[in-house]
Amino acid sequence: MENLEGGSLSYAIVGEFLLNLKEEFDKGDDKTMKVVELKKLEHGSKTMEEFIQESRRAARGSGYEEWPLIEEFKRGINEVIRRKLIKVERSPRSIDQ
Repeated sequence: MENLEGGSLSYAIVGEFLLNLKEEFDKGDDKTMKVVELKKLEHGSKTMEEFIQESRRAARGSGYEEWPLIEEFKRGINEVIRRKLIKVERSPRSIDQ
């Protein structure tokens, strides 16, 4: 937009401009969709291994790392397991733990 407003960027047709604009805005969509997918994850009836794999897949490209990722993972875990994790002396610091 700065280049366009400054006059250093020009488009021969409106369609070219709109395509370029869409490409710029779509860059954030992948990350946003990954975050939404991560936040929707629920352990449910899946095995813990299935839930871990699904969480890792959703986390890739989400921008979530370390504590935010661990918190989302814990939020999605089956409530019984989550309660047990709260009671442990040393809280897990990674999905593997």
